[in-house]
Amino acid sequence: MPTTVALSMPTVPRQRRSPADVAAAAPVDGPKKVLLASPRGYCAGVDRAVIAVEKALEHYGAPVYVRKEIVHNKFVVGTLEEQGAVFVDETDEVPEGSLLIFSAHGVSPAVVRSAEDRQLRTIDATCPLVTKVHREAVRFAKSDYDILLIGHDGHEEVEGTSGEAPEHIQVVNSPDEVDRVVVRDPEKVVWLSQTTLSVDETLETVQRLRERFPSLQDPPSDDICYATSNRQTAIKKIAPDADLVIVVGSANSSNSVRLKEVALEYGARRAERVDFAHQVDEAWFEGVATVGVTSGASVPEVLVQDVLRLLADYGYGEVEQVVTAEEDVLFSLPKELRARLTAAGDTSHRLGGRGARPTR
Repeated sequence: MPTTVALSMPTVPRQRRSPADVAAAAPVDGPKKVLLASPRGYCAGVDRAVIAVEKALEHYGAPVYVRKEIVHNKFVVGTLEEQGAVFVDETDEVPEGSLLIFSAHGVSPAVVRSAEDRQLRTIDATCPLVTKVHREAVRFAKSDYDILLIGHDGHEEVEGTSGEAPEHIQVVNSPDEVDRVVVRDPEKVVWLSQTTLSVDETLETVQRLRERFPSLQDPPSDDICYATSNRQTAIKKIAPDADLVIVVGSANSSNSVRLKEVALEYGARRAERVDFAHQVDEAWFEGVATVGVTSGASVPEVLVQDVLRLLADYGYGEVEQVVTAEEDVLFSLPKELRARLTAAGDTSHRLGGRGARPTR
C-alpha cells in the first residue's frame, strides 16, 4: 500500500548552538524529558483522503487534480505534488474531462455543479464526519430552521457546509459574535459546528447562544470530530506539566492551531507550532526540563519523529507517552475510487486506509 511519508521535503540548515551552550544559558532544574501525546497525528478522514490521491495517481496516472489542499499540511501536499498531484483553487483551472478530487474539507453543491459543467470526473474525498454535518444542514434547512454554524469564516469546511443552505445558515466565529446573531423564529434555531474547533470555545459559544435562544436545538450528534476532541484532551493532560509544548502542524490547519491555544490555556509555560523540526529554535529550550509534543490530525508521524530526534540531541532523550484514548476508526475509500479499484482487482481499499491509530 502506498505511503505518503516515503519522500522528504527539503530542510533548511540552521546554525545551532550546542546543547551545552543552551544548558549553560539557563540551567534546568531536574532531568530533561518529553511527554508525547497519544492520540496525535493522522485521523481516519485524513488517512482516507491522502490514500485516495495516492490510489488515483496509481490507477489513473498523473496528473490528478485536487481542489484546494487535500489536507492542511505542507509536507503532505508537497509530497503528493512530487508524485503528480496538481492542486488548484477552483474547478475552472482544471482542463475539461480531467480527474478532480475534492479535498477532505468538503465542497458546496455549487462546486459540484461547476465540476459537472466542465465534464470533470470527480472523486469526493470529503471526510465522512464533515459529510454528516452537510446532511444535518440540509435536513434542518428543509424544516425551515435558522442554522447557526459555529466555525471560522473562510475555512473550506465552513464554505462547503454553508453552501448546502446559504439562505438558512449564518456563521458564528466566536462567543463574542453571539450578540449580533439575528434569527427569524427563536423557536426554530439549531447549531452546527466546524469539525476542527476548540471544544471548550465551542461549548462557550453554544452556552451563550442558548442564553439568547433557550429553544436552541442541538445537532443529532457531536459535530466536533473524535480526533479533534481526543488530541485536545491529550494536550490538556500534558500541558500543566510542560515547560514547553511543541505542536507539529501547519499554520492553516485549524486543529493544529487549536492545539497550541489549548496547551497555553491549560498551563503550558510556552507553546510553539512548527511544520518541520528545523523550525524549532534552540532558544526555546533555555530553562526547560519538560517538553510536551503533539501533532495535528493532518500530520504524518515522520514529522513528529524528526522533532523527537532533534529533542534527543538537546538532551531530551527520555520519552514518556501519555495515552488518553485508543483510536481504531477506519473509513472506506470514496465510492468512485472503490469501484475503479475493484474492477482492477485491487482489494486494499477494503481495509479502509492505514488506520487512525495514536502511534505509527
